[in-house]
Amino acid sequence: MTIMPPPVGFIGLGNMGGRMARRLVDAGHDVLGYDTRPENVTACGARPAASIAEVTRACEVVLLSLPESKVVEAVVLGEDGVLAQAREGQVVVDLSTSAPASTLRLHEQLAERGTVLIDAGISGGAAAAEKGVLTLMVGGDTAALDRVRPLLAAFSAHVFPCGPVGAGHTAKLLNNFLNAVALSATAEVMIAGRKAGLDLQVLLDVLNTSSGVNFATQNRFPKIIHGDYLKGGLTNALMMKDVLAYVDLLTGLGVASPNSSAPLASFGLALQLGYADDISNTVVDAIGDVSGRVRIHDGACDAGKNR
Repeated sequence: MTIMPPPVGFIGLGNMGGRMARRLVDAGHDVLGYDTRPENVTACGARPAASIAEVTRACEVVLLSLPESKVVEAVVLGEDGVLAQAREGQVVVDLSTSAPASTLRLHEQLAERGTVLIDAGISGGAAAAEKGVLTLMVGGDTAALDRVRPLLAAFSAHVFPCGPVGAGHTAKLLNNFLNAVALSATAEVMIAGRKAGLDLQVLLDVLNTSSGVNFATQNRFPKIIHGDYLKGGLTNALMMKDVLAYVDLLTGLGVASPNSSAPLASFGLALQLGYADDISNTVVDAIGDVSGRVRIHDGACDAGKNR
């Protein structure tokens, strides 16, 4: 008689979680999922669970993909949450973008139940999640990481052990800040290029072979100038949340942050103009709105969004 392995638990099956869960399902894993929107569970091919408690009771490994630390804390510490059902030998993998201090607190509380928490910040966005080529920044016990590597391999191409618990989420916030700087600064430059009458494809070619090259010039704006905003990724509201979490991190470390004002202003502007729930690439439209209602893609110049 063949003994079936326990299912893999997955809590939070939104833009990123759903794509990662789909990769696990396609790799042949039995995924038991829970989301506040039940349709998200079935959409990615997972088996639906009625509650967080059901997922935790049934699974030896539980993956979390949630918007922020407050939500992670509610899922772990809430009534019939993960902690209430946690037991010796379980591993919880937090794939969220969480505050390292919160991650450490949850690690300590879960450890009292014999459950290991490892933090695994992710980078690459929705496209990389769909292709299974995400980059993971991991903090925590190396033995636990080795145990879950076959699961992480379903949706990642690179896994970097960064140190003890919290190190993965720290690396993630540092990375996301640079992403925010590059995106908001490049958006500003592209609006300026449009208003100056430059050919934006030529401008991008210049930037990508010069010292101004960055992830946004290489991977985002070659699509955006043709009207493809690469929907499905991080929203402006979540980008703003990540930059604020970065500032909190640096405050705790005693590190000056003179460069945080620009992305805070840019994504704050996007939120104020009504782009909060749109993909963060639309920060270029927010900057365009206050620069003469400019759009950088063909056929949309001076066609600012009605808000």
